[in-house]
Amino acid sequence: MSLSPASGIGRFYKHSAKIIRFVRQGCTNRPFYHIVVMERRKNQHQPVIEQVGSYDPMPNDNNERLVALNTERIRYWLGKGAHMSEPAAELLGISGLLPVHPRTYMTAWRNRKAAAEAEPVESAATA
Repeated sequence: MSLSPASGIGRFYKHSAKIIRFVRQGCTNRPFYHIVVMERRKNQHQPVIEQVGSYDPMPNDNNERLVALNTERIRYWLGKGAHMSEPAAELLGISGLLPVHPRTYMTAWRNRKAAAEAEPVESAATA
């Protein structure tokens, strides 16, 4: 009789669902994210399988948001069947590794629309 995967024999870990997602680091009002591969059912504070990148959402002196990706390992894990969280898929779409995520297009459209609506108000205020 074989043991069930829940008994801790290790077979479940090898075949369980993996996900590529952000793990928040940093302090209050200063977030920093590690892009990691971990089991889907674990929360972000439990041990990860592998770190495949990092993302700093706060603009630096040159108004840049810094991203570091290990694209070879990300492709490896995607080939192994790992899933992607939506924020990670958006970031990888912007970086060019994956197709651009639809939410990115919607955000850009909303930003352009808001800028177009704000433009007549600014011109009226200066006149």
